[in-house]
Order: sequence, then structure tokens, then C-alpha cells
Amino acid sequence: MRIVGGAWRGRALAGPGAAGGLRPTQDRVRESLFNVLAGGRFGDAVTGARVLDLFAGTGALALEALSRGAAEAVLVDDGRAAARLIAENIRACHAADRARHLRRDARRPGPCPEAPFDLVFLDPPYGKSLGEAALAAAQAGGWIAPGALVVWEESAPVTPPAGLALRDTRRYGDTTLAFLEATA
Repeated sequence: MRIVGGAWRGRALAGPGAAGGLRPTQDRVRESLFNVLAGGRFGDAVTGARVLDLFAGTGALALEALSRGAAEAVLVDDGRAAARLIAENIRACHAADRARHLRRDARRPGPCPEAPFDLVFLDPPYGKSLGEAALAAAQAGGWIAPGALVVWEESAPVTPPAGLALRDTRRYGDTTLAFLEATA
């Protein structure tokens, strides 16, 4: 696993191996995702963005965003293996000044203690309806800014919850990326 673009392009990231049942976004899917975010329909959704990464796992999505010009990132995951990998990968990228890990259940993040985020990654375990719960809690807690772009990774098409509108869907093998916009 590696950073695929930006200032840290090629930097190796620690992957889960067999630990913790984590399923990081594949490099080729991450590269395609950031190509979509870099231009076209969404303008440049990354440069200067405040990033929220729910079910952060290894932290690869948030760190990729930082490598490509995001201002800061908060990574939310309560798993023990994820905590170790996130810390290791933040260190590997020398990103401690722009990235921090909140060891919380993404389905119960509580109220947002700061300004809401304008780019949100959501990569829950596939097929367990955890994404719906996490998005509802993030919206209720004030984590998602009006007009924010939410990228939801799942194994099948998703139905956006209230307050989010589906703007695009892309399929890469067994991965579906849904691009949602916060409407409220």
C-alpha cells in the first residue's frame, strides 16, 4: 500500500496484513477516486479541504487527501489494529501537524467540537448497514458542513439518507463509490 499522488506520492503505508479484518481501499480505486475529486464535476474538492475520514482503517484516504493538498484531516476509528496503523501511517507521512486520530465508534462520534468538515470519506465494513448509522450520527453531531462532499465506499449501490443527495456513482470491481452532497 502506498500514497498514489501528490507531495507524498510513492510513500509506503503500513497495511493491515491479516490483522483486524481491515479492508483498505485498493491503490487503483484510491487513484481513480482522487482523479474524480481533482476536477470535472466536483471542481477541486481536495485542495484546502477539511477532511473527515469515518471508519478510517489505515488512514490511507485521509493521508492521500493531505498529500494532494487538503488542509487537515480527522480520522475516526475505534479499532485497536486501526489505531496502530493510523498512528504508524501518520508518522510515516510526517503529518502529525495536520492529521489526528479520534478513537471513537464512527456510528457514535458525538457532537463536533470544531467547524464542520467539507470532504467526508465513509468506508464502513461492506454490507452491514454501518454507513447509514455513521452518516446519521455525523449529520446530527454537526460534523458535515452544508454543501460538503461525502464519498461513501460500499460493495453495492447505496441509498442516501435525508439531507444528502446522490451526485454520482462509480463502480470499480466489487467496490462502489457514491458521491453525495450535503443539502442541509
